[in-house]
Amino acid sequence: MTAPHPALPARIHPLVRAYLDTRDAVDETLIRFGSPVHLIFPQVYADNLERMRAVLRHQLPGHRICYAHKVNQSRALVRTAEHAGIAIDVASPQELASAIGAGFGPMRIEVTGPKGEAFLRDLIDCGVTVNVDNLWELRRIAELAGDRANVPVLLRISGFPDSPVSRFGVPLAHVDRAFDLLTAHRGRIRFLGFAFHIDSGEPAERVRAFDACLELVERAYGRGLTPSVLDIGGGFRQVFTADADRFDGYVRALRESLLGHREPMSWADNTFGYHIDDGAVHGTPVFHKYANTIPATRMLADLLTAPLERHGGRTIAQVAVDNMIEIWLEPGKSLVDHAGITVARVEFVKELADGTVLVNVDLSRDAVTPADQEVMVDPLVLPSPAHRPGPIGDGSAPHRGAGDIFPCLAPVTESGAVGVYFAGRLCLERDLITNHKVWLAQRPRPGDLVIFPNTAAYHMDLSAAAASMHPLPAKLAVVHRAGSFQVYRDNDYEPLIPVGVPPPRRLPSRRPPLRRPPQRWPVRPDSAGAP
Repeated sequence: MTAPHPALPARIHPLVRAYLDTRDAVDETLIRFGSPVHLIFPQVYADNLERMRAVLRHQLPGHRICYAHKVNQSRALVRTAEHAGIAIDVASPQELASAIGAGFGPMRIEVTGPKGEAFLRDLIDCGVTVNVDNLWELRRIAELAGDRANVPVLLRISGFPDSPVSRFGVPLAHVDRAFDLLTAHRGRIRFLGFAFHIDSGEPAERVRAFDACLELVERAYGRGLTPSVLDIGGGFRQVFTADADRFDGYVRALRESLLGHREPMSWADNTFGYHIDDGAVHGTPVFHKYANTIPATRMLADLLTAPLERHGGRTIAQVAVDNMIEIWLEPGKSLVDHAGITVARVEFVKELADGTVLVNVDLSRDAVTPADQEVMVDPLVLPSPAHRPGPIGDGSAPHRGAGDIFPCLAPVTESGAVGVYFAGRLCLERDLITNHKVWLAQRPRPGDLVIFPNTAAYHMDLSAAAASMHPLPAKLAVVHRAGSFQVYRDNDYEPLIPVGVPPPRRLPSRRPPLRRPPQRWPVRPDSAGAP
């Protein structure tokens, strides 16, 4: 029996799967709004939020979730967060305006990241909580506030033992200088507590940071301050892969190809951060985060139940409760995990001089991939109606990249597995959407749809390019109500829109309001049970 080709199957939320299985809904969306499009699923976001809330409710009576707005510019997601009653973390004047426009009051807004003086003035006027990045910010807040404000602040700390140097936060060694400012300006600054952010995903590093901040709480009380909040930041990982064993198998095959032991699997000899030395592959690849299999809820639960040696082995949650410390966190990626996909259309397929097959689509790499990463999950290919030899679900051989996850999808007619690279529409050699080879059971054809999974976290907005005057992909909200799917422009989505009612008109708007109610599509019988 022939061994299967290496593959990186993507994990897909059941609601997203149900939408893609309802092919009439997908086709109508592309007819109405064109291609490419970013699709946001607010109900998946709400599901992720509820799972995280369940962990917190079980461990911590006092907590606050601040959705990290920076992860996606979607208004639909911000409105979903506001409707759910959580707080929001913003990092720019534009994000602040977005949060206020979505209904967040100052008591539910935290502002993080580096801030200039003009921004600080606005924050003081708004009365939001300022997560202070450095001593200059703290000093300027005191000076700008004068006697007219009591600005709520958190002090972000960095430089923890055995942690990499960070460009953000006040180093531990400088905390006494911060205490001097806080005590000298008690009437102008209301000191809430400390904050940190650990992006490594290493549990022990986060525990050390928490313990160090507990010690700072004790020192602050010794200076007459009364901190009651400890903000543990974000950095809770996503789970991209649907099959950890196949992911590991792909990486093994990739390493073999870099050594020349099998056909090339990377574009232009890209090593993805590996290096070859003495006939062996060494180093950590740039795509290592895509290997994660631990969901954010388990990461959070493990953190809250981690014992603290300095506190007699009591857990982080127990120490927080015993000392009346409120835990804040700033999840972004974990809340939008699987809550977004990007859909593009195949424009043409070409073969290069060395036999490499390129599948060119109508978007650029920057619209779906953070600039410094390689997204190590396979895109899904949905054949266009013209290329389907039989009805959906006729039992034909599956189309690689979709068939393993969506067995109802019909294959294209050409036979023979083919390894391809997906290429973008810019006139730049670097515009390769996949620098790793993707094996498909059939060669795609013009008009087929390509689904890029799990693009809601930074992929859609962090570096989307408008080079060559190409417009950015439209962003749409997809919801499932009363047995059917409805699609709204992102700016027009509201969590409480009744089924079949057209979205409200908002002026001014970047896009013209819809002129007709959203389309509704019944869910296919084989999708029953999706949320």
